[in-house]
Amino acid sequence: MIYFDNAATSWPKPPGVAEAMIHFLDEIGANPGRAAHRRAVEAGRIVYDAREAVAELFNAPDPLRVAFGSNVTESLNLALRGYLRPGDHVITSSMEHNSVMRPLRALEREGVELTVVQCSPEGSLDPADVGASVRPNTAMIILNHGSNVVGTLLPVAEVGRICRQRDLLLLVDAAQTGGAYPVDVQADLIDLLAFTGHKSLYGPMGTGGLIVGERVDVARLEPLKRGGTGSRSEHEQQPDFMPDMYESGTPNAVGLAGLAAGVRWVLERGVEEIRAHEVEIAQRLIGELQNIPGVTVYGSHAGEMQTATVSFNVAGISPSEIGLRLDEEYDIMCRVGLHCAPAAHKTLGTYPAGAVRFGLGAFSTAEDVDEAVSVVAELAREAR
Repeated sequence: MIYFDNAATSWPKPPGVAEAMIHFLDEIGANPGRAAHRRAVEAGRIVYDAREAVAELFNAPDPLRVAFGSNVTESLNLALRGYLRPGDHVITSSMEHNSVMRPLRALEREGVELTVVQCSPEGSLDPADVGASVRPNTAMIILNHGSNVVGTLLPVAEVGRICRQRDLLLLVDAAQTGGAYPVDVQADLIDLLAFTGHKSLYGPMGTGGLIVGERVDVARLEPLKRGGTGSRSEHEQQPDFMPDMYESGTPNAVGLAGLAAGVRWVLERGVEEIRAHEVEIAQRLIGELQNIPGVTVYGSHAGEMQTATVSFNVAGISPSEIGLRLDEEYDIMCRVGLHCAPAAHKTLGTYPAGAVRFGLGAFSTAEDVDEAVSVVAELAREAR
């Protein structure tokens, strides 16, 4: 079996991930931060270890400004709905996932002004176009770091400089790049970084979070939910300090144990080594697909300018049929359709049918690529 759906969820996981989760369930099991007995204290230590691991990976100076949630979508909603107010103006790109576009469209109906800056048909973004869209009431710029459709990397550091010059906040959706591409919240001038655990951080589903930079006024960043935190229990008002103010309810401690193990594996292997491997196999895939008559490859066509996510179509066959045949006849797992990103597909010219997406990862091999390409070539020959 060839698993090419890593852009949705990475698989397999490093062995330590399942081990850490089983250890938590079998040996600890207590609720972190809700009691003073030894198992609750150990559970709290594991959650804090996950916080430290994430802070180390993204070069965040304060682990306590890492707020955990269930996924990157929740984190993006926290940043957008928690910070923006009616009358504010926000800028984004035409390559965004619906986890950005849907909250923004909802906020637009509530009085937030929105500008969507058009990207190129390859998915790239000119920072000058972003700068030209800034208005006196602009409060935030939100960009995905890497497209979930074609992997194209957007210029977050350059846009970060624009934000610092104009006193704006930069929110980055790092769902596709966290763990697969170097992300440094300080060097890249990122104020809010939304991440997810189940992709290139190699953790389980149900984990993610938001890194809140020092420039962000937490008094303005309203929580999405309020409730028990285990701290300041004598008060009926929500705590006003991080991370507690954004972490109401019992956390997914067993998932965070797995997340910590996944992030530690990334740190031990090295993001640069993972990145080099993924550039190599992505470029191999792009080059081989481009040599097949009838196949159209979308995006940058350059491994170093994108993540290891490659989308394509085969003339004469719908993406859905290709995906079904790859699964049922050839044991190749991939994703087809619009990938929860209709704006991106409109930019690429693949709307409404979408495309076939091969999402490679750290465990993908050149042999996997060659075998999958040979199957695509066979399907393309049948369609001619």
